[in-house]
Amino acid sequence: MPAHSLDPNKWVDKYSDYLFNYTIVRVNDRELANDLISETFLAGLKSMKNFKGEASERTWLISILKRKIIDHYRKINSRKGKAEVHINYSDDYSDGEWLEEQVADHSDRNAEDEMENTELGMAILDCLDQINEKQAAIFKMKTIDGADTEVICNEFNITPSNLWVIIHRARVSLAACLEKNWF
Repeated sequence: MPAHSLDPNKWVDKYSDYLFNYTIVRVNDRELANDLISETFLAGLKSMKNFKGEASERTWLISILKRKIIDHYRKINSRKGKAEVHINYSDDYSDGEWLEEQVADHSDRNAEDEMENTELGMAILDCLDQINEKQAAIFKMKTIDGADTEVICNEFNITPSNLWVIIHRARVSLAACLEKNWF
């Protein structure tokens, strides 16, 4: 295949797992990750004529995906400041007082949310005990402890690619365990 050509018929098979792993750690939502990847493939198809071949197909798709993720967060952040606030004012000549009505802030957490979050955390830890020991250890180091890729790779004598495969497998196992035991 020449340097300047793309083969969109193979994108899903060749790149979807890599793109998913890249996306899921940034958005932490499987459905959203899959949507962003689909949007990336669609945008890639639409802009194939702009591909200059200066980067690999995968790198080009990742650059599109990065923009999709950034756009997603921009969209969310632009909505945050738009909670509607109405202030009813009463002056000296009319009855009443200052009254502020504000749209509910969904980011407020209550005791029930905290309890559910604690239960989920305990369920995750239980599931980590049930999956492959090496996968669990690597998942904990990378995702929970935030260890650098290089440190983990050196400790377990694996390549960075192998690390991401192991983390992906751990996520799949955790999701299956949580679906079975928590939901």
